Amino acid sequence: MNYVYQQVLQRLVGHFTRDERTALQLLIQRIVVAAGGMEQVGNYKVLIAHGGGEVSSYTLALLRAAQLSIAGRAPKTFHLRVATLRHPGMTQATLDSLHQGYGALFFHDDSRVELLMVENHEVLPFNHQRPASSAGREVSQRNMLMIGHLTSGDIRAILRNDTYLALGDFYQRVATWNGGVHAVVSGDSVRKQSQYIAWLKKNALATGLAFAPGKPTSLNGLFARMEEWSVGCYRDLYGEHYAGTENPGRGGHRHLAYIGIADLLDDVDVARAPLLTEFLAHKRDPFEFQFSHPAYPNPLLMAHMYGLQAQCLRELSYEHGVEGFVRHAADYMLRRRVPIELITEASSPDGRVLSTTYAQAFFGLDESQLTCLLFAPFVQHGERLEGFLRQCHPGMLVALPELHKALQGKPAADMLHQWLVDTSGLPLALLQHLYRKRTLPAAHGSRIHKQLFSRPEARIAQVSGR
Repeated sequence: MNYVYQQVLQRLVGHFTRDERTALQLLIQRIVVAAGGMEQVGNYKVLIAHGGGEVSSYTLALLRAAQLSIAGRAPKTFHLRVATLRHPGMTQATLDSLHQGYGALFFHDDSRVELLMVENHEVLPFNHQRPASSAGREVSQRNMLMIGHLTSGDIRAILRNDTYLALGDFYQRVATWNGGVHAVVSGDSVRKQSQYIAWLKKNALATGLAFAPGKPTSLNGLFARMEEWSVGCYRDLYGEHYAGTENPGRGGHRHLAYIGIADLLDDVDVARAPLLTEFLAHKRDPFEFQFSHPAYPNPLLMAHMYGLQAQCLRELSYEHGVEGFVRHAADYMLRRRVPIELITEASSPDGRVLSTTYAQAFFGLDESQLTCLLFAPFVQHGERLEGFLRQCHPGMLVALPELHKALQGKPAADMLHQWLVDTSGLPLALLQHLYRKRTLPAAHGSRIHKQLFSRPEARIAQVSGR
């Protein structure tokens, strides 16, 4: 097998430019130093979180080259743990792409490599053919619904927040599972990491809950703090209905090292690097979730939702909403190589059918339930309920007083209870909880959402249902 792995290394390095070869040597040096020398590197285990994006795919290939290079120079090389968070936005095409990349890097039969997946707070062996957990998908979809209602239908928050809040739990689990790891390797820039930490902290502090003072002094402490902030956000979201999960293990190595390589990629055009496009044959699914781009976490699904929002909240056409979003996001979508035909056809009937099908799989909601989510009619004592009925369910206007009673927890007809559940996709207890809640502060919202809803008449239309 050593001969096979050396062949893999030769093929890998054959796709490197001079700058990339230099980056490889610097990465090897950093890992050896972090391990305490070449004689210790065989007992060293590093973790990389891999979601299928360009940077993490490239970083993974570079790590594999480093691992095999050391194996050719020393009796032993470091161990590699590759962990993937399976979230609702992860498509089958992305899972297939991960599997294909692992095959190209000859991971599957290498005892020095662990391929893991975290789904519904459980660490599992990676399997691209494993059906999605129905329980995990139900929890994630419910979280997205609650976030959407409490952010007044903020599309970016709906698509992004739950997945971002899951990262603290994810890192805690994969860094400590089965003896833990010694170091975390990442190609993300310090700026992006700092922005995420600042976003998470801001959302947690906005709940008004008490958190431990001071800054974490270690990477382990940072992951624990991230989890604490995320739990605080969920507690605020659900109130008395919050049901926590078993805390991730705190075992494993106590002091995690961090090996950042973003500076090694400064001179590399990662998106066009032959290592990515040829060796890994990396292909981006246009409907996959974009971890590294929080402004546009899923641009095609966002376009569809802005189309529905324009149609049901602003007395405009579906096409108007889609095209308005595309104008904002066109440069980004072209940079991310979203197929031009999907961009140009996003507002067409065929584009709407494609987006509707994906939205059904993503949210578990039909279009009428998704419209209810975007309208967010239940919060603040049903402030928008009359407008929602007038716009979307005029036949139910006569039952408005009784619907308010049902949401207040007062006796009401079972058929009205069932109508509320069917229309929203949420159980009655959570609808009654939303009825008592206020919307989250404007600071939680999306810049794009604010721009597209900045006109006073747009806000009036959202409340009145015009």
